[in-house]
Amino acid sequence: MARPDLETPEGRSAYRSELKRVGWKLRLGGFVLIVVAALLVVFAQEGRFGLTQDAVKVAYGMLFAGWILVITSIFQRTRHHKRRMAEGL
Repeated sequence: MARPDLETPEGRSAYRSELKRVGWKLRLGGFVLIVVAALLVVFAQEGRFGLTQDAVKVAYGMLFAGWILVITSIFQRTRHHKRRMAEGL
């Protein structure tokens, strides 16, 4: 692939949308895990749905996994950008 044209507004816009598509599944999955983990902690603290403090431990694991997915997608996007700027993609 040729290096992106960042001299024109259209080229910058196209490249920005290209970067947004890189790793979007990982980012979305991580975000969902983080939100579900936060809700699980809140519900366990309030004792709703019969959740106990053991659910908080599971929620912290989900929170950790969610952040790992988000950080992985950031590294993936950065690697894509570096390779694209070096015309190595």
